[in-house]
Amino acid sequence: MISVNGVTKSYGTRILFENVNVKFTPGNRYGLTGPNGAGKSTFMKILTGEIDPTNRGTIGRPRKVGVLQQNQFAFDDCRIIDTVMMGNSVLWEALSERNILCESEEFTDEMMDRLGHLETTIADENGYEAEVEVAEILRGIGIETESHADKMSSLATDYKFRVLLGQALFGGADALLLDEPTNHLDLDSIHWLEEFLFNYKGTLIVISHDRHFLNAVCTHIADIDYETVITYPGNYDDMIEQKMQARSKIESENKDKSKKIAQLQEFVNRFGAGQRSSQVQSRRKEMDRLAPAEMKRSNIARPFIRFEQRKPSGKEILKTAGLTKSFGDNHVLKGLNLEIMRGDKVGVIGGNGVGKTTLLRTLIGEYTADAGSVTWGHGVSWGYYAQDYREDIPGGITALDWLMQFEDGEGQQIVRGVMGRMLFAGDDGLKVTDTLSGGEAARLLMAKLMLTKDPVLIFDEPTNHLDLESVSALAEGLSAYQGTAFVVTHDRDLVSEVATRILSFTHDGIIDFHGTYEEYLETHPLTEFQKKAAYK
Repeated sequence: MISVNGVTKSYGTRILFENVNVKFTPGNRYGLTGPNGAGKSTFMKILTGEIDPTNRGTIGRPRKVGVLQQNQFAFDDCRIIDTVMMGNSVLWEALSERNILCESEEFTDEMMDRLGHLETTIADENGYEAEVEVAEILRGIGIETESHADKMSSLATDYKFRVLLGQALFGGADALLLDEPTNHLDLDSIHWLEEFLFNYKGTLIVISHDRHFLNAVCTHIADIDYETVITYPGNYDDMIEQKMQARSKIESENKDKSKKIAQLQEFVNRFGAGQRSSQVQSRRKEMDRLAPAEMKRSNIARPFIRFEQRKPSGKEILKTAGLTKSFGDNHVLKGLNLEIMRGDKVGVIGGNGVGKTTLLRTLIGEYTADAGSVTWGHGVSWGYYAQDYREDIPGGITALDWLMQFEDGEGQQIVRGVMGRMLFAGDDGLKVTDTLSGGEAARLLMAKLMLTKDPVLIFDEPTNHLDLESVSALAEGLSAYQGTAFVVTHDRDLVSEVATRILSFTHDGIIDFHGTYEEYLETHPLTEFQKKAAYK
């Protein structure tokens, strides 16, 4: 069990949460939620012991805690399989010491006794099955067997993150603390992780912007809001319903109390100076008793995302013929033929590194095809949201000034209105772009796309750095958009709500499926658990 007692965290005058008392019990799986800036990662770091509370609150932890490390480069000199095994520090230290002792040329009685003690520790930690367990975890998160003995430095950054996830999962920890574990995972790996966590018997606390993942895995939600942490039974959708009902109930009760107080006040005003002082005093006491419950302001804020077209495109948007692109021996696109029509919402799915981003960049001309052609319809323009979108936002300029260059003569009032809908109200619009958080930078780029009003929108992993409310708003905005969209994403809710067509990168090539994601799943079946998770 993890227990939190009287914990407060603040920065200057800003309070993230105050006097938090909560228990996370074994057998339950908690999603830690709240909008960007609410303090989710800060609270998680307090749980892991990386940072201290502002006050003298205490944290109780079990002996073995698995934590998803965030420094992908810390283990570059280690083998992949060893990095995962380090997730069980007791076992790893015993194995390391045993190996050193075994290399000795002479053994003393003390060394033999120590070896016997180490062998007992290794057996207690299931060390003789460790390599098999590690290999299973690595394959589950998409790292094939032939790579397990390679150095971490040989991996791309996103695959290093996967290994660190494997490190957290390995070793039978009593509690798992995972901050955004689905980042850098493809859909197959996310399905595997869901099943792993669904069967986990310890205490799980996980931060994720993937609503589908939270709904599939969580038994409880620990929501950071109203300057505290409130635990709700059920998954994320259950929490939203309960939270709305609770707030609506308080608002309704306060409204009734205010009406009753107004009636009592009218009596007091009429007879306060007369002969009915006892009745007046009684009503004043009743007014005090009926004082409306004070409601702290919720920190939840949802942007309003609506994409428009300045001028609709023609019927035929894009045509590719024999499109081919390779990087050395890696043949990413092989003779791809596509015809994209006006109004198509294309969900692009598949594992990491299979060519989804390469496809987008080849379509817009950032990469030159090795063979074949890309033909856009007459007068078609596109807005592009890159996975490395920060490169598109220069430093040393305010958010407002950067957006003003895209306003097309409509004036600062129009830009300010768009910024307000994207949660840049008042002086927030004057923030310097260098200081923007990941979520703020993502919303700023979407504000740009709302201003440019292109008939084609191209998104490469747009949900990275967005909180759950912003992801939901993006799904609504793309669903209502009358133009054509390409969306590369691992977020199943987003692709389910938006896509009318699926481009799936598989080991056998690219499947061009005309239909929704649910219809695609029906013709390309998953495991029983994956089906269950896909439709939750």
